[in-house]
Amino acid sequence: MKICEMKRVIVIGCPGSGKSVLSRELHRRTGLPLYHLDNLYWNADKTTVPGDIFRAALAKILERDAWIIDGNYGSTMEMRMAACDTVVFLDYPSDVCIAGIRSRIGVAREDIPWIETEVDPEFLAFVEQYGEESRPKVCALLEQYADKQIIVLKSRDEGDAFLAALSSDSGKPGIGV
Repeated sequence: MKICEMKRVIVIGCPGSGKSVLSRELHRRTGLPLYHLDNLYWNADKTTVPGDIFRAALAKILERDAWIIDGNYGSTMEMRMAACDTVVFLDYPSDVCIAGIRSRIGVAREDIPWIETEVDPEFLAFVEQYGEESRPKVCALLEQYADKQIIVLKSRDEGDAFLAALSSDSGKPGIGV
């Protein structure tokens, strides 16, 4: 896989696919600043910030020269696609994503401001329906923004191969090999 220069990257995919894990490793290898949308959207008490405040915080990040933004948030996806140069889409099967969700119960994470203590049945239902409900919208946006560098990963092995293809010692943030 030939990877061109990356300075403004969005990492998207079904919840539980490993967007945050891949984003952290991408950050480590490239030095690009990393932003988790969940940290912009959620308060520690599991309430959400007002939409205008969320969008304003995101807009400030998008103005920067370089970044990795981890998260879906369909209401702002087109805004992020328009501003990025690279899209990494984790297009994994729902069973892989559900296993990912279950594996993070009780684990402290830097991408959300609380520790999950149980699996939310509504959230699982959303994940189970992602392929039919959300994925077609994502794919339509990917077609609309086909001029971007679009990297679609279909498995965790492909995700590992993508990361392995990146130069960790190039000395230049955002440069792939």
